[in-house]
Amino acid sequence: MSDMNILNGKNVVLGITGSIAAYKAADLVSRLKKLGANVNVIMTENSTRLINPITLQTLSSNYVATGMFDEVKSWEIEHISLASRADVFVIAPATANVIGKIANGIADDLLTTTVMATKAPVIIAPAMNVNMFENKITQENINKLKSFGYRFIEPATGVLACGVYGKGKLADVDDILNGIIETLTVVQTKDLSGMHLIVTAGPTQEPIDPVRYITNRSSGKMGYALAERAHMRGADVLLISGPTSLNAISGVETMNIKTCDEMLQRIIDNFEWADAVIMAAAVADYRPEFVADQKIKKDDEIINLRLVRNPDILEKLGQIKGNKILIGFAAETEDLDDNARKKIIKKNLDMIVANDVTKEGAGFEVDTNIISIIDREGKITRYPLMSKMQAADVILDRIQDIMK
Repeated sequence: MSDMNILNGKNVVLGITGSIAAYKAADLVSRLKKLGANVNVIMTENSTRLINPITLQTLSSNYVATGMFDEVKSWEIEHISLASRADVFVIAPATANVIGKIANGIADDLLTTTVMATKAPVIIAPAMNVNMFENKITQENINKLKSFGYRFIEPATGVLACGVYGKGKLADVDDILNGIIETLTVVQTKDLSGMHLIVTAGPTQEPIDPVRYITNRSSGKMGYALAERAHMRGADVLLISGPTSLNAISGVETMNIKTCDEMLQRIIDNFEWADAVIMAAAVADYRPEFVADQKIKKDDEIINLRLVRNPDILEKLGQIKGNKILIGFAAETEDLDDNARKKIIKKNLDMIVANDVTKEGAGFEVDTNIISIIDREGKITRYPLMSKMQAADVILDRIQDIMK
């Protein structure tokens, strides 16, 4: 995001709704302009009571549209003109009301009318009370829009304007800006058309008893980014996912599993179909030798839990891979290069994606990554901090190189 003029010549239409977070739109407009974008702002009537249109007009250097029947500034039809002009359409902040109207085809003001008329990609950043966000109707509307290809920047968790703690804060401006940059700068080609790809994601859960299990801190974000980008680039994708809080990806078939054994079986069942397998999941190395039928009571101060090795999915696939491409991941805390190289040889991989999870921005549960890619010959290519979507494209580009 530090690259000046990265959005030079790009047209961003920004919709602002009546959320208390409307004031943050000023920062977003300012930063978009600094990156070279042309920004046109549409404000709902309610939003104008929270932030003055003159502020946005000054920052964007463009007239701010606020109503269907504003004084005519040109002979263009306003909502058609803005809809056609947009390279990306962003609504930040977006209220439950506006999300609901768009999801149900209601176009009763300039903002919703323009969204209906645009063919540009739409990014929505919700901001509302936690109970409103978690309401089943709101979630159904969000999922409906996702199925139509609308992209959502998830709200943050914290103390909301109403004083309640929960999920509903407008996402950080950095996250919204990243989403806009990715949408505008990532090549939207179908260069992976015809490719069949299995991607694994998330952690596994190995049960101890009916209420406890062994797991790890994987969020699944890297695997989901790979599946989403591969689908957008034309591949047929099967996502095999451990338990995560992430939303399903429209157009991607997803199989949900919990244990290592379940993941292995789903991969084997579909292995013949696949041209390549990307093992981004963080599979538990060990599982309890015995699983208690009933909840273990805390009768004793010490409980001895005997663990046994889980099957090594990558190693098993490496033994049967044939001409298929097999990609592994190595999340390490020390000796990153040596450990990753050993895995390539031992598991018969085509390449491995390695990251040091102790580095800031490269660990679990974040939207960025710092990766190194090691090929079969041991050559290492290191990459700087980037979003996981950008890292996904780097990995997919390298898979393309292997296929040539």
